Amino acid sequence: MYYGNSFTGEKSNMTAYELMIKTNHHLIQGGDFNDAQKANIVNQLLAAQCTPEAARRFHRGMRNASNADGMYPVFYIPPYIGGTKHETVIPMSPQTHILSANSYELEILRLLYILAPDHEQVRYMIAQTLERLKKTCFGWKCCTTGECFESGLIVLRFIIAVVPSETTWIKRQMQIYDRYHKIKKRNPGVAEYYALCLSELPKEFNQ
Repeated sequence: MYYGNSFTGEKSNMTAYELMIKTNHHLIQGGDFNDAQKANIVNQLLAAQCTPEAARRFHRGMRNASNADGMYPVFYIPPYIGGTKHETVIPMSPQTHILSANSYELEILRLLYILAPDHEQVRYMIAQTLERLKKTCFGWKCCTTGECFESGLIVLRFIIAVVPSETTWIKRQMQIYDRYHKIKKRNPGVAEYYALCLSELPKEFNQ
């Protein structure tokens, strides 16, 4: 697995994406943050939230101006980098915005919930995002077409963190992986990301 250098939370010129990746890797390696560092990370990530108009422009570009099916992010739209897609936390080389953009938003929101679970804006975004995911094929309807399979793993990690009591939903996402991960050759990061999800299951979770 690729984890890079640990990140301690100091204010920096990192992008929200870089901050999200480094914070994730620090936590995955067993690191922790003090209260000041948590507040610093949370403030930087909250400041990176996109405007509603920016989200609408992105949806129009995806030929989904209303985002009625919830396929794309609402609060965090990844910045344009010349057509290149942002990598996932465990690199899975996204080819579509479905995987890259949802990974960007869900991983940021996941960190915000972990670091500031009682923050009013964080709680609002989490609630709205859970409702969005319940409209999607990859987060709710067991779709495995294209990168919906990989996007379902992003959803799995997110819901393990923010709604661990949703055992039926969690198990359904796990079952999709078990049934379909061997059907075609996949990036090694897929299995590594799923292993990360399993490592984060609550200890009392009954598989």
